[in-house]
Order: sequence, then structure tokens, then C-alpha cells
Amino acid sequence: MKTEIDNFQMNDELVKLRQAHLCDPFSVLGYFEQEGSSLARVFMPCASEVYLEDAAQAMTRVQGTDFFEWHGEPNLLSEHFKISWQGQHGSQSVVYPYTFKPQLSDFDLHLFGEGKHWHIYNHLGSHLRDIEGNTGVFFAVWAPNAEGVSVVGDFNQWDGRIYPMRSRGVSGVWELFIPGLTAGCIYKYEIRHHDSGSLQLKSDPYARHFEMRPKTASQVVKPTDYQWQDHEWLAQRANSDWLHAPMSVYEVHLGSWRRNNDDSFMGYRELAHRLVDYVVPLGFTHLELLPVTEYPYDASWGYQAIGYFAPTSRFGSPDDFRYFVDYCHQHGLGLILDWVPAHFPKDAHGLAQFDGSALYEHEDPRRGEHRDWGTLIYNYGRNEVKNFLLASALFWLEEFHLDGLRVDAVASMLYLDYSREDGDWLPNIHGGNENLEAIDFLKELNTVTHAEYPGSLVIAEESTSWPQVTRPTWVGGLGFSMKWNMGWMHDSLQYFEYDPVHRHYHHDQLTFGLLYAFTENFMLPFSHDEMVHGKRSMINKMPGDDWQRFANLRLLYSYMFTYPGKKLLFMGSEFAQSNEWQHDQALDWHDLDNENNKGIYKMIGDLNRLYKSCPALFYYDFDQQGFEWVDCHDAAQSVLSYVRRADNEELVVVLNFTPVPRKNYRIGVSTAGCYQEIFNSDSTYYGGSDVGNDGRLASEPKPWMNHDNSINIVLPPLAVLVFKKE
Repeated sequence: MKTEIDNFQMNDELVKLRQAHLCDPFSVLGYFEQEGSSLARVFMPCASEVYLEDAAQAMTRVQGTDFFEWHGEPNLLSEHFKISWQGQHGSQSVVYPYTFKPQLSDFDLHLFGEGKHWHIYNHLGSHLRDIEGNTGVFFAVWAPNAEGVSVVGDFNQWDGRIYPMRSRGVSGVWELFIPGLTAGCIYKYEIRHHDSGSLQLKSDPYARHFEMRPKTASQVVKPTDYQWQDHEWLAQRANSDWLHAPMSVYEVHLGSWRRNNDDSFMGYRELAHRLVDYVVPLGFTHLELLPVTEYPYDASWGYQAIGYFAPTSRFGSPDDFRYFVDYCHQHGLGLILDWVPAHFPKDAHGLAQFDGSALYEHEDPRRGEHRDWGTLIYNYGRNEVKNFLLASALFWLEEFHLDGLRVDAVASMLYLDYSREDGDWLPNIHGGNENLEAIDFLKELNTVTHAEYPGSLVIAEESTSWPQVTRPTWVGGLGFSMKWNMGWMHDSLQYFEYDPVHRHYHHDQLTFGLLYAFTENFMLPFSHDEMVHGKRSMINKMPGDDWQRFANLRLLYSYMFTYPGKKLLFMGSEFAQSNEWQHDQALDWHDLDNENNKGIYKMIGDLNRLYKSCPALFYYDFDQQGFEWVDCHDAAQSVLSYVRRADNEELVVVLNFTPVPRKNYRIGVSTAGCYQEIFNSDSTYYGGSDVGNDGRLASEPKPWMNHDNSINIVLPPLAVLVFKKE
């Protein structure tokens, strides 16, 4: 990049450059030319000598400095000249970076500043580029309050004086193209705050890969050449009617589902094969992964993320993760990722105080810090921060073909006083406790993702009574596809923990959920959060002796699969693992050697197949017309009965929540005919006592429960029966 010669004087700009303060190092470094002469100037700390390869001459050190200059005839050097240098860490030969024009367009910077650049991850971060015939790595980072930013890594001995970046003015973005660097090189940004002058090393917020923890540097990756094989899946997804489709989710923590014999992590590729071979025969439709966005601390399970654009290196490379998703899709298994836009950790190498100021977070801890979690809260009102999160969401859908995101801790985003004492929160501009900026962000998230990737799902973990979470934004809703039904989950688990002799006092905990079951698009979750921190495993939540505990668990799972709403079950629960989940060890697969555990496992497979094969159990999951009580009032015997229906199918479900078998229990039915018992959770195949109705029974013209006909059944203890009219 040729400009007029600036003859060497130790002026303010050169002093600032020596001290890594200069926002435009290109103004004093590089190749300058004017009529009659030319100048090449480089700044090479720790170099003993520098050689100008184009002119085959040594450059002259300016006495008392680390500047080297060459003066010569005009047009003797190429614009992007090459130097060799010798120093205490050996020798290098490079095309000098400070000869290249700015690479980010003003339009890209404008969109980013507006918070509307959905693919900003293709511009910020680190990217292999070929610029004017020179291959290398282009770096760009947003740090508007920095006085200076440098790229550091093994390639420059982590010396921030060598590669200072160019500021792009009011955009707050800094950029630099360094020829000669290749994929695999590790790097960070050295950032100097303009007020304090403090220096800090930061990982790249837009990095695509990171070193394996406990190391924290970012890593340059090559552009992917992965050849996807899931085109048929994506086409089907784009045209799917997911509202009326079965959805049964197996929630997985990849680090502890299975491990190698030496207790090391399995890789993405091996996990893909192992999970598909295990989960597909069980009948699940989707996997949901606890966060694989890069995170430093294993015990956070991924919920304290650092790398919002990087699959964790614990299990392999980004292409390995692409293979994982692709393989699942090829075998009919969808992928949902837990994604965490609610907060981020305070780790020194991460987003906290990124440029020396509260950049991604709020300055005031009354808005910017989660006291309970020891984490920081995003400033959703800042366009660039909102853009960072929106781009991350789209990145996982675009680059890795994921089928959706489950958004963690939505309630903490919606309320300014979430888990705060009086006086420890700031109201919004109207004096309320609603986080208006977060609400706008969530609406935009759902609007953009659904528009860009039809058929993709965005699911809210939201535990309050906030209205219209899953209603469209144009009618005032937040626009989520689905919401976890935390109320149903808590009520059900609490009810099941009661000894059956006391359950008739708590019958309303089973029936209350139907008062609001169709106000949202609900998913029914028994998630990882219910299996840790002393909450006990699912089997150990159940009361009674060993037989009753397993019967209760079969009853609970059957209740979930016949109740309106999509389904989610955390790994290990499908075979009634006895111990609580431990994030740092594999599941207790030896439990499957026990016949009772094996019975639960077999029943989950049959429930999934029943669920997927009967439209009555899924088609109207979100609509009142798919459900009708037969009898919700039999609290004395702790029995419930209801109908699930689709347009051409009707199922009668009867549940006995006590260990007392009940003969001659009469159920009203809507039409006369023969009713087949298509599911019985008390089957000996699952470990039950095999009380039932010999497969089928005929209705009688005896009015019962507001129906003209009825069936007289034998109701097994702690069990669910499902009948279908032949």
C-alpha cells in the first residue's frame, strides 16, 4: 500500500506504536513511495537483523529503536514486500502484513453496528484467506474501548508489539491480515484499555476452535470441505408439519454418556455411531445435546460457554461434529442443541470486561451479574452484542445443520428481578421488572431463525407464567416453537414421591395441568436438572419397596407418553439408573444386567413405538380437541381416565396410581364395539404382575360417565392401560 514517504522521526505516532498504543500502525509501517525515492519501514522487536528479500539488501536499524528502514529507488519493491528476520527465537521469512488495504467493507461494519449482520461470523474471528496472491490468516475483533489490539501466538512468541491491528474507527472493530499463517496456529488478542492502560489476553469470541482445556487459546481452522449427505433430511424438515408430528427427545451429555476404557472422552464420530445404534432402536426421534459450545470448566456441563461459534474440542474437530450431525440425520434422528444466551462466565480469557470495559455485559451488577450463578448477563440493548448472539444461533443451524436450539434459562432473561432481593435490581424505563431489551432479542431470535431455516425449532426453558411464550410475535408472543412444561414436571414428580396411601389427598396435582395444557406448545421434560444435586435418580424418587418403585416409574413414564405434549427424557432414565448422574463418569450401564431395569428399558422402546404409531397420542398435542377427560374425579381410588384422539383414531387411557388392583372398574366409552388393550405397563415383559384384560373386551350398552356405552376392566396396580377401539 503505497503512500507518501514519512521520513523517520521519533514522533508521537511512532512512540505510540512502540508502546502498542497506535490505532493505525499502517500509517507508519509498510512501503511508502514518492517521486524520486521510496521507503520500507518495519517494526521488529527482538530482531537482531532484518533482510529485505525483494531488494536483496539488509535493512538498517534506526539507532536505539526496533525500527528498521530501507531507502531506495522508486518501484524497486513490490507493494507487498517480503522480509526475513533473525532474532533470539530463530529466523522467519514473511510477507510484511502492513502493506495490505483494509479488508472489511463499510457495509459489513454498518450492518454489524445495526445488529443486523446475521453472518458476521464469516467476517469477524480468524479466517484463512488468499489476498492479492498471498495466503494467510485474516483476524478481526470487536473491541471499541481498546487503545490498541494485537494478535499474539506462537508465531510471534506471544509478543504484542509485533502484530498490532488496525482500528476501523467508530465501528470498534480491529483487523489485520497476516500472510504466511496457516490452519492450526493458536492465538489470542492482546488488548490495551484506553483509560487504565492495562493489558489482557483474550480468546477470540468468534473463534471456530479452541485448544483442549485447561489451555484457553483460540485456533485457526481451515475452511470446511465436509461433504454433507443429509440433503433428503433437510428437505423433509423444511416441509414438515412438526406441530402435528411425534417428537420424543433423548437428552444427552456427550462427556458422560459413554467413555473409553481408560475413562477418556469418546470422539464425535464414535459417539455418532454408538448413539444412533442405541437411540434409534429405542424409538426416539431426536437427540438434545447439553451445550457443546466450547466451555472451560467440565463441571458447568457446558452451560458456562466461552466459544459461541466452536464445538468443544473435547470430542474432536468441527468437521467431526459435522459428521456427528450428518450421521444422525442419515439415520432419521434430529439434533437439538442446548444454547445459552442468558449469561456467560467471568473467566479472564473470555468475554468478561473484554476490552477493559463492560462490553458484552452491563456495567451495573444489578443488571449485569447473576448472583446465584457467579456469571455475567449480556447487554441485549447493545446492537453488537445482540448481533453476536443472533449470529451464533444462525451459525449452528447453518454450519452444522442442527434442527433446533433449546434456549436455556429464559426466565432469567425475561425478569430484571429474577432471583434478586429488593433493592438489588433496576426497573425498566416504565418502572416494571420486565427486561424489555431481552424480550426484543428473543422475539428477533425466533423471527429470524424460523424465517431463515423453515422447520427449525427454538424451544424455551421457561419456568414462569409469562404469557404467549410459544405464540407468534405478530400477536404479541415471544415466538418460540415450544416451551418446557416445568409446572407439569414439578407437580408430577412431587405427586409420585408421595406414598400411594396419601395420593388421594393430592389428586389435583395430576389434574391441574390440564387447565393450562393448551395455552402453550408444551414439551414434557424429565431433564438432567432433576437427576443431580441430591434430587436423586428417577427410580430413587419413587416410593415403596423395590417392586413398587419400578412399577411407579413405569406408571410415570406411561403417564408422560399418553399426556398431551412432546416428550423429553434424560439419558440413563430410560433404564432406571440407580445413581444420580455424574458429569465426570459414564452412565451405570451395568444396571441393565438387572431384570427390572431391563424392563424399564424395553417399556421405553415400546412407549416410543406406540406414541409414534398412534396419531391420537401426538397429532393434537397442542390442541384441546386431542384430549378429553373420561373421569378426573376419582381421587378416592387415585384413578384417572382420559381420551386421546386424532381425526380417525381414539384411545382410552386409564391410570391407577395405587398398588391396589381394581376389578370391575367401569369406564365410559363414546362408541360401542370391541376395545383392544394395546398397552399395559404391568406386563411381565416389563417386570410387572401381568394383571390385565386378556387383550380385548367388548363394550356394554350401559351408560357411564356421560357416555351411552362402557367397558368393565381389570385395572392393574400402579399401572397404565391403553385401549383402542377395533
